[in-house]
Amino acid sequence: MGSVKEVEIIKKAEIKSEGEGEFIFSDRYSVFDWGEMPDHIEKKGPALCMLSSYFFALLEKNGIKTHFIGLNEGGVLKPFSKTKSPSNRMRVKVVRVLKPAYDKDGNKYDYSVYKKGKLANYLIPLEVIYRNKLTESSSVFKRIKDGSADFKSLGLQHEPVINEVLKNPVVDVSTKLEHTDRYLTWDEAQKISGLDDKNIKKLKELVLKINKIITTACKKAKIENIDGKFEFGMDAQGDIMVVDVLGTPDECRFLFDGFHISKEFARRWYRKTEWFTEIEKAKKMGGSDWKSLVKVQPPPLPAEIKKLISQMYLSVTNELTGKRVFDSPPLKKVIKELKKYDT
Repeated sequence: MGSVKEVEIIKKAEIKSEGEGEFIFSDRYSVFDWGEMPDHIEKKGPALCMLSSYFFALLEKNGIKTHFIGLNEGGVLKPFSKTKSPSNRMRVKVVRVLKPAYDKDGNKYDYSVYKKGKLANYLIPLEVIYRNKLTESSSVFKRIKDGSADFKSLGLQHEPVINEVLKNPVVDVSTKLEHTDRYLTWDEAQKISGLDDKNIKKLKELVLKINKIITTACKKAKIENIDGKFEFGMDAQGDIMVVDVLGTPDECRFLFDGFHISKEFARRWYRKTEWFTEIEKAKKMGGSDWKSLVKVQPPPLPAEIKKLISQMYLSVTNELTGKRVFDSPPLKKVIKELKKYDT
């Protein structure tokens, strides 16, 4: 169970066979690592479920393997194109999650489980990120500044500048199964994942191909696809497939007329509250137990803002899929109303 979705296992994954499960997308959301917030964003769960299902269908159409099986509409599994009403339940293939052993004293992870012969049917322990544009908040600038990366290691031809649209997208990689995810070089990523040269190359190629599919859909809706992340698994036949969720405002950074289509608006609203001030102080003082130092609870969002954030999720799903999945105003109108509160 997470801040966005729950996973219900229907059939457990075995060494030689995939299992089945259902993602149940909720209307919950979280900001600043707090956990569940006091409000729920109405119909956000079905919006994310439907949008990701749409992109899974596009990937399959383009010959890319995924773990998507179908949308559960009233107990009947259907592809996105055959649904008559929004669903918040997605049936997927399930692979094994092989967690690396953690040495608490040395603060190190042992990934030797991925090197024991030819593995199949498992979650690849990497999160792969694409970057089409480097905005001011991009982690790339911080990493270059502190020396943990340089522009050449990121595949760039020169020192990047803020809001630069990249001629060739950056394909970045981080850990997936550690307590705090950390960025890796591709040599490190290959070493911990146990992937051979062929599959590391395929992973990078898949990221660029999927990025192009999402970007093309975004351009049709006049949305800018800034960056996003993907997860992958190895199926029972030893082939890489796309897993988890993709192409939604929670996995990608989308802009419409310079405005973030995501829970970023809620983050900005909460930054003006006493609760956020308390969080900032607590994180500086409390280490991993910082939440216990926060003495106030997050206030509810104003009703109008909550309604507009809900409409934003519904409208972006309508416009990216080209299908009126939800009864919601055009995205342009919703963003115009949200901008009135963005001061």
